[in-house]
Amino acid sequence: MMKQKLVVLMALCSVLELSAQKKEILKIAAVGDIMLGTAYPDSSFLPKHNAQRLFKPLNAYLQNTDISFGNLEGTLTDDLSQVKECFTEGRCYFFAMPTAFSASLKNAGFNLLSLANNHMNDFGYIGRRSTKRSLYRQGIRYAGLTECPVDTFTREGIRYGFCAFAPNAGTVNVKDIRKAQRIVHRLDSLCDVVLVSFHAGAEGVVGQNVTRQKEFYIHEDRGNVYEFAHKMIDAGADVLLGHGPHVTRAVEVYKNRFITYSMGNFCTYSNISVAGLCGIAPLFHIYTNSKGEFQKAQIIPTRQHKFQPPRYDEKKRAITIIQKLTKTDFPEMKNVIRITNEGWIERLDINTVELRMKLIEPKVKNQNNNAGWQMWNTL
Repeated sequence: MMKQKLVVLMALCSVLELSAQKKEILKIAAVGDIMLGTAYPDSSFLPKHNAQRLFKPLNAYLQNTDISFGNLEGTLTDDLSQVKECFTEGRCYFFAMPTAFSASLKNAGFNLLSLANNHMNDFGYIGRRSTKRSLYRQGIRYAGLTECPVDTFTREGIRYGFCAFAPNAGTVNVKDIRKAQRIVHRLDSLCDVVLVSFHAGAEGVVGQNVTRQKEFYIHEDRGNVYEFAHKMIDAGADVLLGHGPHVTRAVEVYKNRFITYSMGNFCTYSNISVAGLCGIAPLFHIYTNSKGEFQKAQIIPTRQHKFQPPRYDEKKRAITIIQKLTKTDFPEMKNVIRITNEGWIERLDINTVELRMKLIEPKVKNQNNNAGWQMWNTL
């Protein structure tokens, strides 16, 4: 009888030990700007059917991940009473997605969004509050506003920290690098993996290149994204997720940490140009170990036409663009990574065969716990 109890106890201990082990490989899906149509100035700029259809062609790529990230380029609000004043008639674009669309984001697989961008104040405090409430009700994590600059949460034994930055009012300032470093350093002290989002850099086709200098758009200082990304990694960041230029930019690996400088327009149904290069974007699958160290990534190429959902791009243009821009903007990467014609971004110092054996699709548990906003008071 005693031996039987001992066997049961040892088996229980083994189960507890296995459950306490951290995952060896993490999978992060990441995309750029998401704007599912706007009710302003009228409903003609909204999709005719439920917004869920906008994600359907690429839905499989956002499922079965540990993190699925995007930049929410606009508010989730049904109250348009606090719309911003327009000083340039005919050139103002204000984005109000119906709050019901938040369910489409969840159903698509998104569980982490940046709110740090130039459209989060389009409908004032009412719009920001409604956005946060809508996402909270769907169990989607978010950060990037001055009132909610960071978040922390645990999934399958991994503690994540998340923060987001932009050069716009009401967001955590991407140009205040010292303050950003303090935020990242604090998150790094508490978490296994720190994800940093930044909405910065010049815009449009002329802004495809990373200049390693301050970048401007219509005389507005949009920050030095190269300096920002490197200093965030120096402070403890693990994955840098860039967006804002509305075009695809290069990637870089610095200190074994992955940086994408812009993921372009992923799903922007109306009032954001998707003509030409603005309609070509990557959907990344980024693989790291439990410490956030980059293992490899895959570029899933997408294309988009006005008033249409994004789809897989058979011409694989996002891959070609990232290959070209990475070679041009970061020639030193030739000794660090290779980008294959199939979209794999591989470290040259890692055994590719062994790594592929580890890339088993994880089953994501919906664990929404331990919000980290309260730490802001101590930074």
